[in-house]
Amino acid sequence: MTPRWSMGLLATTMLTAVAAPAMAQTAGTQLEEVVITAQKRSENLQDVPVSVQAIGTERLDQLQVSDMADYVKFLPNVTVQSAAPGFNTIYMRGVASGENSNHSGPLPSVGVYLDEQPVTTITGPLDIHVYDIERVEVLAGPQGTLYGASSQAGTIRIITNKPSTSGFEASYDLEVNSVAHGDIGYGAEGFVNQPLGERAAIRLVGWAQHDAGYIDNEPASITYPTGNVTIDNDGLAKNAYNDVDTYGARAALKIDLDDNWSITPTLNAQRTEADGTFSYDPGRGRLKAARFRPDTLDDKWLQAALTIQGQVSNLDVTYAGAKMKRWIDGQSDYSDYAYFYDTLYGYGAYWTDDAGNPIDISQYIQSKDVFMKESHEFRVATPADQRLRVTAGLFYQKQTHNIQQRYKIDGLADAISVTGWPDTIWLTKQLRVDRDYAAFADASLDVTDKLTLNGGIRFFKAKNGLEGFFGYSDGYSSRTGEAACFGGPIVDGSPCTNLDRTTKDKGKTYRINAEYNIDDDRMVYLTYSTGYRPGGVNRRGGDPYDPDFLKNLEFGWKTTWMDNRLRWNGALFSEKWNDYQFSFLGQNGLTIIANGGKARMKGVETDLSWAAAEGLTINGAASYIDAELDQDYRSDPAGPILAPKGQSLPVTPKFKGNVNVRYEWDMGGNTAHVQGSVVYSGSAYPDLRTADRALVGKLPDYTTFDMTAGLTNGSWRVEAFAKNLFDESGQVDRFVACVVCTRVWVTPIRPRIIGVRFGQSF
Repeated sequence: MTPRWSMGLLATTMLTAVAAPAMAQTAGTQLEEVVITAQKRSENLQDVPVSVQAIGTERLDQLQVSDMADYVKFLPNVTVQSAAPGFNTIYMRGVASGENSNHSGPLPSVGVYLDEQPVTTITGPLDIHVYDIERVEVLAGPQGTLYGASSQAGTIRIITNKPSTSGFEASYDLEVNSVAHGDIGYGAEGFVNQPLGERAAIRLVGWAQHDAGYIDNEPASITYPTGNVTIDNDGLAKNAYNDVDTYGARAALKIDLDDNWSITPTLNAQRTEADGTFSYDPGRGRLKAARFRPDTLDDKWLQAALTIQGQVSNLDVTYAGAKMKRWIDGQSDYSDYAYFYDTLYGYGAYWTDDAGNPIDISQYIQSKDVFMKESHEFRVATPADQRLRVTAGLFYQKQTHNIQQRYKIDGLADAISVTGWPDTIWLTKQLRVDRDYAAFADASLDVTDKLTLNGGIRFFKAKNGLEGFFGYSDGYSSRTGEAACFGGPIVDGSPCTNLDRTTKDKGKTYRINAEYNIDDDRMVYLTYSTGYRPGGVNRRGGDPYDPDFLKNLEFGWKTTWMDNRLRWNGALFSEKWNDYQFSFLGQNGLTIIANGGKARMKGVETDLSWAAAEGLTINGAASYIDAELDQDYRSDPAGPILAPKGQSLPVTPKFKGNVNVRYEWDMGGNTAHVQGSVVYSGSAYPDLRTADRALVGKLPDYTTFDMTAGLTNGSWRVEAFAKNLFDESGQVDRFVACVVCTRVWVTPIRPRIIGVRFGQSF
């Protein structure tokens, strides 16, 4: 139950509604300037006619941000569905149909960048540990002109601190915490910046973090009715078993070749190891589950990037290139599938050993996924102080996903196992390749001292292919899997090939913008922009699904008041989403992607920063988003209506908001501080279809409170903190494991965390 007074606090404090703040620091009793590079130039946030929020280094630290879940809660127009660490699906401004993020599903609609390089993979972006980060920028609305296909609904940019030749700098932070319903967590982070002469510097960053578990795997048993086989999980039952270990490093070298040219090679690496499931069975109680096979995750990634910046005549020239590789090894319990298919259809009669005897038919999935991503961008920009400013460039990206999903039943008969894969009832062994080519240009013209017109266009080509094998053995199915193969193996390890399809798209996206400066402190703008997402290939039948397109009309404002003590920004928007891509579980739990018709989103987003008094800063942000279908949804034109016109789109609540208050004062030569944050998220359905909503239920609204208090004295600092202070049981997803399953699983927000941090800077 959400406290009534907290809703009143949000409504009163936030003025109108939306998006997370450009959280700024105070300089005396004034707000500091926030510099961003959202338009691929360094500009004051208040001068950029785009809906942008930016959270800088100091605020990220003050808000106890260490990963995506931590900063997204302060971004009201952003919603994230998370299945496990590193498996996040991001939505912006309500552009969500409830995709299941399958490896053969649609590309993401929100792009994530690490510095200049896109790091969005086919099943979601890298979940980058947030430490020594200069800022996080969030661009709402279609960003296809400058950022491409996976920025259909918006873009998140994570900008790292760069090496500096200004002097030696180093810092470290240590943390220990306790998680409600769980165990003890801890972490260590640090960086060193070392000049290498007058023209070069190196910056080294490292982190290691243990997140304690909070979900209990309870002792339980299950009986499969067809073979009357009963099993238990005695060897796996454990309290707080979903713990996570994350460790990684970053190394960046900056070399100024002369006064005009510099190169910055960067190497990033991270590994996340997790045990357990991150969802619970509400039938057993909050944070309780019963799993019968191990759930494990080992997610590793390595990225090498190079940025070259310089000048040719009066043109700024930039090349940004990167290569990334991500390896994910996992195992997950799939006994729900086995139980419900056996109970309803007697599948246990077919899943036997070599002698035809009943066996433990519990399924589990062993997965090995390898992602490769390569991107290159070359662009030039005219001087920022000219009346006409132009940025133009070329972009190329190729990403591959080598997919191995092995659905196992121990002791399964060889005759019904996939050829060459013992104990495997189903195998997916495929290679997915997505390519993007683009040329773009963006121009701004100062018509008068007050009026600026901006226009941009991006021409693109996309080529997406899926090839390999999926399905059963020919001893189990006479129509699918091996029985449907038409050639020898293309993908190494597959028994044969039953899928080899490619789709191609080409077209353009564009943006038109008018900016009017009322005076030096207040600006309004009007934008019309478009975004797109490429189509792809369905595994079943190889039928392609088409691209979807987003059209955005937006009126925004950037204002500063009270001698730069109050900053109030916001935007009103109306978006139309045509041929939206919708992925869902079909027969045998196989993901199907279809184009769903039309939807529309309307809303308002606002943020407020106020240096209320010496040492006192108040930040607030909120969004109100009305997203719904603009026509009935049917799985086929002659079929029944599965979701009627006017039905709300899933995942995104109508209202989200947050307020943060921080007070700093001198205490005996130390700088003391206290800080409080309240975050509210409204209710939403996790699925689009009416019948599925009735089954899985609705995500309830919730309110969380965070608190910190601490001291800083010169080089050292100490702080006590609490996240989700009152242990609110918020939910980010509700789902079932298969199309005939009726057991609902709930993915919760993290329970209360109380901890202490200590750090030093040199």
